[in-house]
Amino acid sequence: MSNLLLSVTAVPLLALAWWGFRRSTPQAVRPAHKAVVQMPVPTAMAPVARDEAPVPEALIRFHWCTEDQMEPDKRDRLMAAIRDIPHPPQALQRILSPDFMARASSTELREVIMGEPLIAAKVLASINSPFYGLHTPVTDLGQAVTFLGIHSVHSTCLQHMLAGSFKPKLPGVQKTFETLWKASAIASEIASRLDKALHLPVQGSLATQVVLSFVGLLATASVIPPTGLSAWLQRDRLGRARLEQDLLGLNSTEIGHLLLTHRWSLPTGLVTDVHEGSRLLATAPQDIAPERVPRLALAYLCARLGERLALGQLSSLENYLPAEDEAVDMHHLRACLAHPALNRLNEALHSPDMLRAVRQMQAPAAAD
Repeated sequence: MSNLLLSVTAVPLLALAWWGFRRSTPQAVRPAHKAVVQMPVPTAMAPVARDEAPVPEALIRFHWCTEDQMEPDKRDRLMAAIRDIPHPPQALQRILSPDFMARASSTELREVIMGEPLIAAKVLASINSPFYGLHTPVTDLGQAVTFLGIHSVHSTCLQHMLAGSFKPKLPGVQKTFETLWKASAIASEIASRLDKALHLPVQGSLATQVVLSFVGLLATASVIPPTGLSAWLQRDRLGRARLEQDLLGLNSTEIGHLLLTHRWSLPTGLVTDVHEGSRLLATAPQDIAPERVPRLALAYLCARLGERLALGQLSSLENYLPAEDEAVDMHHLRACLAHPALNRLNEALHSPDMLRAVRQMQAPAAAD
């Protein structure tokens, strides 16, 4: 698919740009695991409330590019590549429709998924895998909902529906896609648990929002040069965004937005939530409506945690405090954590059930 973006004559220039970018990238945007600070958990488990610190120089220098700012020829090449990404099954539209999301039940979800037998089989295989650690195997989606909850099962179904659109053609890039899918699964499970624990309004959409936030990363991984995938994925969110814009004209958040809107026509409100949550990298809290801050902040946090856990940049949540995470790509998030609705975030992240679930989700990687 990358052939749509790169002509033969452009390959030497791309290689030169890649090398120049690697040499010129400041230390501030190196992979997040070098910047994460592991701190002892305070007994009160209360988030650190503070004013937003000065914006890091790396963020100040970063310009977030949007579709309307692209050069026409670069936009045409990117859109051609996006058009090559297959549509997901029609059932995706149904399980993401506002009506379905508002009233979703295990019966309705089962009816939709059973209309896609291959996906239903893959969903059950995933649910019975060591990833979820069920002691008793389940044989249908109704049982799965009983053990895991409707939102976890819904997210798993969503991931498998999306998987058909992102199948790497080269064996060498399979590992990158597997890591992204694992990150998506971990992030959505954390989101589902935080949604319940913090009792935020409109429960049930956070895990779905988090899964869809990975669409941009999967689409980007489908169109950038395969030889650079591993180095790209290991960067922090800011480092990746800079590299994506350098190579493609847009970063993965904007690429995902193009795909979800122009190609797949998913519900506008849901797509807006996905887009704005991912933009928290470069959006200050004062530029967000106060009532939207908690959900957007949690979506961004869960996605970053899913990535770090899947990449091995974070071993567990046991000693992790988001408000003490000094990584550049967490700068605006730290200020959002002072919102009163997030007062119990640390307690929820460090609950025995959450820690046990994360350990279980990490187990397959340890076994490998």
